[in-house]
Amino acid sequence: MTDFALTDSPTTDSPTTGFLVIGESVADIVRTPGRPEVTHPGGSPANVAYGLARLGQPTALLTQLGADPAGRLIAGHLRSAGVRLHTDDGQRTPTAIVTLDQHGSARYAFDIHWTLRDTRLAATPRHVHFGSIAAVREPGAAATLAMVARLRERATVSYDPNVRVQLMGERAAAVTQVERCVALSDLAKASDEDLAWLYPGEPEQSVAARWLALGPAAVLVTRGSQGSVGFTRGGATTAPAPATTVADTVGAGDSFMSATLDALAALGLLGGPARPALAALTADALAGVLHRAAAAAAITVSRPGANPPTAQELRDHPALPDPADVAAPTG
Repeated sequence: MTDFALTDSPTTDSPTTGFLVIGESVADIVRTPGRPEVTHPGGSPANVAYGLARLGQPTALLTQLGADPAGRLIAGHLRSAGVRLHTDDGQRTPTAIVTLDQHGSARYAFDIHWTLRDTRLAATPRHVHFGSIAAVREPGAAATLAMVARLRERATVSYDPNVRVQLMGERAAAVTQVERCVALSDLAKASDEDLAWLYPGEPEQSVAARWLALGPAAVLVTRGSQGSVGFTRGGATTAPAPATTVADTVGAGDSFMSATLDALAALGLLGGPARPALAALTADALAGVLHRAAAAAAITVSRPGANPPTAQELRDHPALPDPADVAAPTG
């Protein structure tokens, strides 16, 4: 299944490519009252990679898949969008039973093993995204963090804990691991539900300040129908969630993440050399990014499954600011 170049000894002058996403791919077996069971390709990192590719970004995914029907389904899905795929093959493809209620909200039950090995790349990505189960599930989590730590010397990094309570283990240990991941990141994104489990009773602003002190330039928090907020050292910026009809919420946060990274790329704020500019992100630029990400999430929830927008669909969304029209910060 491999179509992403690897090497045992990359050189320091390896060429810089686009996006690399590291993390799990999952077959989502969706159960909805009154409807037949359906299997969709899923997994938060895989969804982010797919969303980036749909938006026209050159993207590779380092993941694990089994040589089974679910693995073939996911591989075909990712490649259909142009994702370059490298798989560290597992015994079977991870699965999640996704049960939707009458409002389209999802509950998950998982059968996931994550044993990814530390992998050397033939080219340095401009930006690395990681998170979710891949960042906490051993033994693969250690390899994931080792790769991110090595790659961030030349690439910017984003992280999304995408909390799955059944797989996080004991809360205090999970918080320690999550904060280790945040400290490797230039951008951290979480949902309000993620933060409520990790830091029960603690205000979002307090958690964001804690995370910013670990190193990221920005912390983004999604609030479902209540919109989103971005925190930087300069303050907080909010954006509403566009009105939409909800089919289900599967993949909404991942679509938000993909569109965020696409918008930051359009502003020239990704890649190791751009790290100082990302740290100087202005409130106006952040507002444009949040609006674009919210529009992508709104499109995704309007149709079943993790089905993020294409670049054209996002451009056509009404009243959407173009991040290319927002001046990137300097200095």
